Amino acid sequence: MSEALAVRRPWLGNVARVDPVPAQRLAAEADDAEVGRRFAAGDEQALALAYERWAGQIHGMAVRAFGAGPDAEDVTQQVFVSAWTGRARYRPDHGPLPAWLVGVARHKIADGWARRERQRKETDAAMAEAQSAPSGGGTGGVDSAVADRLLLLDELDRLGQPQRGIIELAFFEDLTHAQIADRTGIPLGTVKSHIRRTLERLRSRLEVDGAALHA
Repeated sequence: MSEALAVRRPWLGNVARVDPVPAQRLAAEADDAEVGRRFAAGDEQALALAYERWAGQIHGMAVRAFGAGPDAEDVTQQVFVSAWTGRARYRPDHGPLPAWLVGVARHKIADGWARRERQRKETDAAMAEAQSAPSGGGTGGVDSAVADRLLLLDELDRLGQPQRGIIELAFFEDLTHAQIADRTGIPLGTVKSHIRRTLERLRSRLEVDGAALHA
């Protein structure tokens, strides 16, 4: 497992408080099928062990889709949060847990690509609108709303994780703060703080760059 993933492992504390001693005992005694059965039954130790055994495989899928970095790490986290919160849908008698996790990962990767495609279309549309706008006036042919939109999309590209992911869920998928917290496993107060600070940063840049662009 990568060092980055090892650092990010404390996210499990958001969905389960795992006692390391039983977890070590389970790791020594349980085969994959037993881990799957306990996972489906809501055993938090099985969640920790599932992450230890299969996070590397899930992360590898995410890296192949998005490249190494925060996006792949976030997808890995989302897979295990989503799998745990939706464990009632897992049926151990229908297949092994790692195969089910791979299926969850494919959905998360598809969601990520769909989000990127929406952003690309937003950027292309804004650029096309800016280029086709008539020249003249004090705006240099760039409509104020279009300019602000371009600045917003550019600023999103500069954001790190998890701020960018939170903002995308809020504005591109119209999720509430509580829904974002449920989706990501990030505490609700942290989600609100990230959104507030990010919006303040966006507003400051829009005011500065927007004023320069419209001058």
